[in-house]
Amino acid sequence: MSKADDIIHQPVRLKIMAALNALRAGEAIEFTRLRAVVAATDGNLGAHITTLEQAGYVTVNKDFNGRKPRTRIAMTRGGRRAFTQHVAYLRDILDGEAMKDS
Repeated sequence: MSKADDIIHQPVRLKIMAALNALRAGEAIEFTRLRAVVAATDGNLGAHITTLEQAGYVTVNKDFNGRKPRTRIAMTRGGRRAFTQHVAYLRDILDGEAMKDS
């Protein structure tokens, strides 16, 4: 049975990773769009992104679009791998695999 990823397991971080996983590899999403998708406040989303970035699961790119600051977040290969393994863990629970190991 797969095991839980304690970093991804938190509900807001799971939503962030799911949103990023829906993008093509290397594609990024703007902070404001991600905030709307996961329904988080700026501060809450920022803190969770920092945790994911420190784990090496996402990269954060800050630049300017004209004169307007822009923050974009993308999933790393390691983040995609970790998310896939965490989803496998959740599927094992849903499929009753956890009960078979007990």
